[in-house]
Amino acid sequence: MRTVPVALTADQAALAETVAGFADRHAGREYTRKNTGSLKQGARPEFWSGLVALGLTGVHLPESVGGQGGTLDDLAVVLDESGRALLPGPLLPTVVASAILATAAGVATADAALRRFADGATGAVIPPEHAVAVSTGSDGARLTGETGLVLGAAAAELLVVAGTDGAQTRWFLVERSAPGVEVEVRDGADLGRDIGVVRFREVSAGVPVDLDTGRAGAVAVALAAVEVAGVIRWCADTATAYVKSRTQFGRPIGAFQAVQHRTAQLLITSELAAAAAWDAVRGLDDDARQRTHAVAGAALTALGNAVHAAVECLGLHGAIGFTWEHDLHLYWRRAISLSGLAGPAESWELRLGEAALHGPRNFAVPLPETDPSFREWVSEILDRAAGLDNPGPSKIGDQDSVNPGPRRTLLADSGLVSPPMAQPYGIEAGPLEQLILQDEYDRHGIAQPSMGIGQWVVPIVLHRGTSDQLARLAGPALRGEEIWCQLFSEPEAGSDVASLSLRATRVDGGWELNGQKIWTTLAHRADWGLLLARTDPEAERHRGLTMFLVDMHAAGVEVRPITQASGDAEFNEVFFDGAFVPDTMVLGEPGQGWTLTLETLAQERLFIGGVRDPGHNKRLQGIIERAEYAGSRADAVRTLGRISARGAAISALNLRETIRRLDGQPVGPATSIAKAAASMLHTDAAAAALNLIGPAAALGAALSEPVHHELDIPTWIIGGGTLEIQLNTIATLVLGLPRK
Repeated sequence: MRTVPVALTADQAALAETVAGFADRHAGREYTRKNTGSLKQGARPEFWSGLVALGLTGVHLPESVGGQGGTLDDLAVVLDESGRALLPGPLLPTVVASAILATAAGVATADAALRRFADGATGAVIPPEHAVAVSTGSDGARLTGETGLVLGAAAAELLVVAGTDGAQTRWFLVERSAPGVEVEVRDGADLGRDIGVVRFREVSAGVPVDLDTGRAGAVAVALAAVEVAGVIRWCADTATAYVKSRTQFGRPIGAFQAVQHRTAQLLITSELAAAAAWDAVRGLDDDARQRTHAVAGAALTALGNAVHAAVECLGLHGAIGFTWEHDLHLYWRRAISLSGLAGPAESWELRLGEAALHGPRNFAVPLPETDPSFREWVSEILDRAAGLDNPGPSKIGDQDSVNPGPRRTLLADSGLVSPPMAQPYGIEAGPLEQLILQDEYDRHGIAQPSMGIGQWVVPIVLHRGTSDQLARLAGPALRGEEIWCQLFSEPEAGSDVASLSLRATRVDGGWELNGQKIWTTLAHRADWGLLLARTDPEAERHRGLTMFLVDMHAAGVEVRPITQASGDAEFNEVFFDGAFVPDTMVLGEPGQGWTLTLETLAQERLFIGGVRDPGHNKRLQGIIERAEYAGSRADAVRTLGRISARGAAISALNLRETIRRLDGQPVGPATSIAKAAASMLHTDAAAAALNLIGPAAALGAALSEPVHHELDIPTWIIGGGTLEIQLNTIATLVLGLPRK
């Protein structure tokens, strides 16, 4: 399996295939090996004219200057694939230069340069941090100074240079061949590109070009992040292919769980890098703070993880990956080069942390609406709902989202509590309708209704229940009057649901239940439970299981809360001692339990949610704003930046999946990947908060919210399936690694 590229739409996928096909035909890695010396001196690869002829170097440039009229999103697709193929030559520095200059399109000087770029000219950018001085005399502006390392300096025909005079920054277009310009080539880590130092000795700079300095720097980082996401993708794909084919101890090494988990982790790194890089490009035209969010996030999540990904790929290959003959070191070298040029992670953490103090990254979903009638219908219902209330409290809390009452009844009767379900319980809402609903709930200031655990349980009842079952159960569940729980896990069958042993024995008129369930969330509050029991002990593991609808108040059902480390008691043991369930409360047919379990998961896929802030930022932000950190403020802000970057990458991954769903594409692996990534983030964010408050972490949970949250972490990282189970799922079902 190849990991998912930056491309989202069908047109972008076709563009990616074009770039991949071009790269395969020209064998970029082999070309690099044979021509390292000339490439490091700035020579164009022989296939450069082919790239230009296909329009790949100008895909983002306006048609008025000879470009393809595409967007930076299209350019990102090209760079992602060129990174995966490791194309040598000055493509990245050239398109960074032309993309920065393209914001000045329509100005004669800029248009002339853009036409040259569209025709195949090469370029490089020298940003303000290189401190090239500009002075203005009677003969115009002149540039003086020596830069730091500039990627593509020797290959460039045209330099886009920021000159500073201490008060302001001005941008100029300078010919590489102009008098007074010298390039000293340095021996770079990347074997396929040149890098060097540029010296300006009283160089005549001509007329300045009006460019946004902040955006220019962001473009450079965002596009480098996209290319490095392609590098990471190659590492993930190559490692996966290798562990499938490499045999040790009589079986593929990909069958060993430790290898599976490392490979799955590498996939997660790749997917988050691609999502963050994509979001950086998406955010280039946002306001300055949001742009910083996006670009700094990509610097940390993509550029900051590239070297790690290459080393992980090497670790999964073993000694063969350490050889000069293996392609891995070529990717490793590019990762080292691009990561180094991006600058220290700590500086990006600080920049992102300062932006995050003012709020999270915006992940509003673009809704492609063409018919306003659905939104108008929803708005009319919510207008009426706004005049009602839910006095509550509910059995599971006192929030408007779960409380029963007139407002909740109106929404339930309108099909807006479980909208993907068929009428009359839902409105058969697809992804677009669900997002419009969420948007309208937000606009009206109404909490979107929740059934608690019932959100995952009730849909299968609505989908599979008999008319009598639905007449009894559907209305109270949707109105929030009756609470549901899910009775799957057992003491000896936690994540391994198929090995459960609770027995259901046929008796006159129904079934008798005997056994135990455990870790049942809110069972002590529940009225009904969806229970999976073994009805045929002679059948194979996944057979002989039946799904029951159980009255939690029935005789023979005993619920014992489990007090957690935090002192809360949200989970329970549930004992069944001769509890009776009538035949009328069997869901589906006897023996269909495993099929219905899988259908329960499939029903979840009908639901689509907007991208919400997971809340980690708020906890850290509060510690900083209240000055509760034990160390320096800068260290605290960097911590916020680091955690914010990971949370934003997960949100970007979810947003990409939402856009794919809106485009009519099938459900992809992003949900499983995001779930595993979120589990790791929950743990790390809780630890980060404890670390920030220092000695205050010695206080009890009642006095210190970060301590309480730390002690409640199992609720988040075990309740939805342990990380190890999630990694197993990614390894076998997403990557296709062999089972044991």
